[in-house]
Amino acid sequence: MSNLNNTPGNKAQKVAAVKGMNDILPPDSARWEWLEDKVRRLMAQYAYRNMRTPIVEPTALFVRGLGEVTDIVEKEMYSFEDRLNGEQLTLRPEATAGVVRAVVEHSMLYDGGKRLYYMGPMFRHERPQRGRYRQFHQIGAEALGFPGAEADAELILLATALWRELGLQDVRLELNSLGQPAERKAHRAALIGYLEQRTDQLDEEARRRLHSNPLRILDTKNPGMQALVEAAPKLIDFLGEESLRHFDRVKAILDANGVAWWVNPRLVRGMDYYNLTVFEFVTDRLGSQGTICGGGRYDYLIEQIGGKPAPAVGWALGVERVLELIKEQEASAPDVAADAYAIVPEADTVPQVMAVLQQLRSCGVSVQMHAPTTSGDGMGSMKSQFKKADASGCRYALIFGADELGRGAVTVKALRDGEGGQVERPLDAVAQWAGSLQSAR
Repeated sequence: MSNLNNTPGNKAQKVAAVKGMNDILPPDSARWEWLEDKVRRLMAQYAYRNMRTPIVEPTALFVRGLGEVTDIVEKEMYSFEDRLNGEQLTLRPEATAGVVRAVVEHSMLYDGGKRLYYMGPMFRHERPQRGRYRQFHQIGAEALGFPGAEADAELILLATALWRELGLQDVRLELNSLGQPAERKAHRAALIGYLEQRTDQLDEEARRRLHSNPLRILDTKNPGMQALVEAAPKLIDFLGEESLRHFDRVKAILDANGVAWWVNPRLVRGMDYYNLTVFEFVTDRLGSQGTICGGGRYDYLIEQIGGKPAPAVGWALGVERVLELIKEQEASAPDVAADAYAIVPEADTVPQVMAVLQQLRSCGVSVQMHAPTTSGDGMGSMKSQFKKADASGCRYALIFGADELGRGAVTVKALRDGEGGQVERPLDAVAQWAGSLQSAR
């Protein structure tokens, strides 16, 4: 193994992150926490419970679950051999297969259906671009063991409620039904026959998929093939009465709840495990990466992964894309600053001051204490401390000067317009005045 600094006295070579795998630093990390907090509260309202699965799973899980001829399995997975035992492993490219594996392994459906949600990083080896990274993050919700259209609709309503909570606009819901395997098989035969008569109009990728996964050709982004796929046989025309009834039921529930939707007959999603309802939430504000959330019903995946047959439906949203859309629309954003900044002129008063700050924190007030960034016994000048207090974004400065402390008090000074002026507060009544520091949060 090479040594990055094998010569004494030489400066060590800087190590950078892997391309497409990004650090999330303050203050941006506060936006992630803000989004995650809103998701947790909303999931609780819908009775979805959190679960966490490993980042590394057996490669066979994704080959079997996602489909051997999907883009993810063919091109994008980070797979490797475990050097200890030779097992083929993969960094998870999505979470649904892992959730289903855990549900089967731990017999979670023995006493009825489960509503679950997850958050975490996923990994796909692709060209990094805006909203599309090699390490990306998803939040997802899965309802397992529920066969009815109401479960599909509930998940769509859950996502719609999240957009409302985040203040997002210009997000449209696109729906389709993939029917059942027999219906899809009949459509597949018709589609192959249609495309075989027009092979001269197919690009290289479409020719490769023609017999292995023709449904994915309908999702092509090639402008030269748009007229061709628009005229192709539509899967919805091959659906039987039961599949159509399920789809109509989903739409009726959405209508009753005032949720607008559009049927997109070319919507097929990227994984082989879907059947019946599929859906995406799409925006035109993010260019080619406009899908911010997608999902659907996958009634056969549990059996494919070795469990007893059971229905399931779910969705996943791209965290980076949602946050990018929030920024693009200048929608609601978190206040990342603390409530107050503690200014401490004298180093020997620090123990007393920190005791007061602990009381404030126990009352729910967030406080950033001044600390010098260079070695030495002093705390720095009042001028430099006020400068840092202003730069911190805090609404108040707490001034623990010798005079104030001698009177058993602290001066509370507003740092932002509209927050009031300056007032002295007694140290022995912290709980009484702590609320005022949070009132405009």
